[in-house]
Amino acid sequence: MKISNMTNAGLFRRLPVVVMVMTLASCAAAGKRAAPIGVRIANATHAVDVTARGETAPVGTPNADAADDPAIWRNAADPAQSLIVGTDKKAGLYVYGLDGKTRDFLDAGRVNNVDLRDGVTINGQSGILVVASDRNDAANANIALFRLDPGTAKLAALGKVDGGRGEAYGICLYREGTATYAFIVLKDGTVNQIALDASGATPTGRMVRTLKLGTQSEGCAVDDRTGILYVAEEDVGLWRFDARATGSTGATKIAAADGGNLVMDAEGVAIAPIGTRDGYVLVSSQGDNAYVAYRLTDDSYAGRFRVINGKIGGSEETDGIDLMLGNFGPDYPGGLFVAQDGHNATAAQNFKLVAWDDIARALGIAH
Repeated sequence: MKISNMTNAGLFRRLPVVVMVMTLASCAAAGKRAAPIGVRIANATHAVDVTARGETAPVGTPNADAADDPAIWRNAADPAQSLIVGTDKKAGLYVYGLDGKTRDFLDAGRVNNVDLRDGVTINGQSGILVVASDRNDAANANIALFRLDPGTAKLAALGKVDGGRGEAYGICLYREGTATYAFIVLKDGTVNQIALDASGATPTGRMVRTLKLGTQSEGCAVDDRTGILYVAEEDVGLWRFDARATGSTGATKIAAADGGNLVMDAEGVAIAPIGTRDGYVLVSSQGDNAYVAYRLTDDSYAGRFRVINGKIGGSEETDGIDLMLGNFGPDYPGGLFVAQDGHNATAAQNFKLVAWDDIARALGIAH
């Protein structure tokens, strides 16, 4: 039957109910996105205020949505010499010191999100493996691998492995025993788990399994202690999966992006591990310039905070975040939280550095 020969009423009577529900949901999501920022903040749950203690130099791409995601490496021997790797998703990867100064830039093209792990075998030696979601080919996702030299703060490209068909968005690493896995989140909500091997001259990857969310997703993080993967579905909420290679592929929703505790877009994800199983998962509530903490033990809501203007500017419209506990020197004695700043006054976008102790005290949570 040709649609042109049907009345509008006849057409809508024949539309599947699920299509109409999805259309209404899409319109509702668009309406929430379109609401002025002041309205979104007023409708959201109260957030406490913290201020940044530092910031990085702006990325090199001006007048554009360019800075995206950070990853932290902690120097256990000399915490003040720790490093931050950050993406300019239109140009490549930066390495910053805790003073915010640029230590290195590697032209890697359109790399979106980044993660790293220390103690990975690289070319036969233990080292710091950095991975980025490579979207230089929008139709075919790749994982770009790099080695970070802690002494020189330089990145060296190792090669790329296949991440599956689709546009690469998010990425996070997971260590299970001696194995290293990357979860690459594609734009359509597909999450591919890739077993990585960087021990030889050329890195290799093997797809282990595929997980699925229904719509656009990006931020992710894995708790290596418990083997749980957390993924943010931008207009829907925060989910968790079993990260183990032989685990269930089913998803459990932790929080809905309903405009209360979590405001769409739900973006970056980071973990604050405390003890053997406790701690918090943090997610960027991009829609109202806030960040939300949920308890790892029972997925319960723990609080919200914003990074506001102080001696250092605040952070707004945050995409990627990272968090690592431990001593990072006198400015960050209990841990470091890094957030992309999507509106860095008149300069290009950058990353803001916040002391975990300041966040935990403001929220009244353990640290």
